[in-house]
Amino acid sequence: MIKGQKVTLRAMSKADIPTFVRWFNDPEVTQYLAGHMMPMSTESEERWFERQITEGEGWPLTIETADGVTIGNISLMHRDELNRHAELGLVIGEKEYWSQGYGTDAIRTLLHYAFAELNLHRVYLRVHSFNPRAIRCYEKAGFLHEGRLRQAVYRHGAYHDELLMGILREEFNE
Repeated sequence: MIKGQKVTLRAMSKADIPTFVRWFNDPEVTQYLAGHMMPMSTESEERWFERQITEGEGWPLTIETADGVTIGNISLMHRDELNRHAELGLVIGEKEYWSQGYGTDAIRTLLHYAFAELNLHRVYLRVHSFNPRAIRCYEKAGFLHEGRLRQAVYRHGAYHDELLMGILREEFNE
């Protein structure tokens, strides 16, 4: 487990699957996620979970509050060992915990681990331009705007920009 100020990051377990399926079938949650989310079955989430265990690509972690409530997950994906960078993915699926600092604390906690323990040099992410809550969260965690992919995301009947943000180890340590 990795402890932050407001959250604990722990390994995912099979017991988390029903919670994840509930989140990933909520259009209010999935509108902000990369890719197009189709309705999700328990079986498809179980297959995804098994791939994470056998292939271990994303290092997904479950986010829990100090009182043990599962509220989201966070991961470092597309790790590049040569160039020492990875892409951060985050979802706070429990909407009553939105805009309360839990996402920022989860990110800072994972960044500390990524830079101090995994020896990463850079962590980056992609965020939809119509998600101002997430953009503020990433900025509070220290991410800087690095670029914009114009009209890269189709949601709600229109094209939207995708923003690229990143943070370097020395920026995080300042």
